[in-house]
Amino acid sequence: MAQAKGYGDPRGYNAPLGTETYVFRSNGIVPNSSLPLIVRRGAIPPSADDPAKAFKATFAKNGWTNAWLDSIHDYHHYHPNTHEVLGIVSGSGSVRFGGEDGDLVAVSAGDVVIIPAGVAHALINASDDFAVVGAYPGGADYAMIRDDPKALASSQQRIAQVPLPDADPVDGADGPLMKLWT
Repeated sequence: MAQAKGYGDPRGYNAPLGTETYVFRSNGIVPNSSLPLIVRRGAIPPSADDPAKAFKATFAKNGWTNAWLDSIHDYHHYHPNTHEVLGIVSGSGSVRFGGEDGDLVAVSAGDVVIIPAGVAHALINASDDFAVVGAYPGGADYAMIRDDPKALASSQQRIAQVPLPDADPVDGADGPLMKLWT
């Protein structure tokens, strides 16, 4: 893992405070990506009456649809055909990104995580009320691959064909994703 460009870079784009970036290289089992995973702390405050509503509406407004409400799988997996956004609706948890040797990232209600195609993720532990809204740019239907070294080469070819999103799922055309994924 390496930190990507972000806040505090005197020569480049300064992402909003509360933005974290991580870059994961292939570990020979999962492809990961040269695009940074983006964590936005407190990006969307969950509404009291329907906590998922604010996430779904914000994502949809910015072209990230095919939304679902659930948790995160507790096994390492990745999507070779699309990027994914996860909005933490309630509770808190720890998610390992980048595969077995990746980084453990704590997330809580209001956080948004933008996962580039190919970056492995697995829920390691969570509170009983942990819930997540997921969505995909352009409403893509996602494929899912678990740790499978035999799928690595074909997954890397598929990932190379995934287009960059038209908008950041939280802030649209002017959001950090548009600057960090150039």
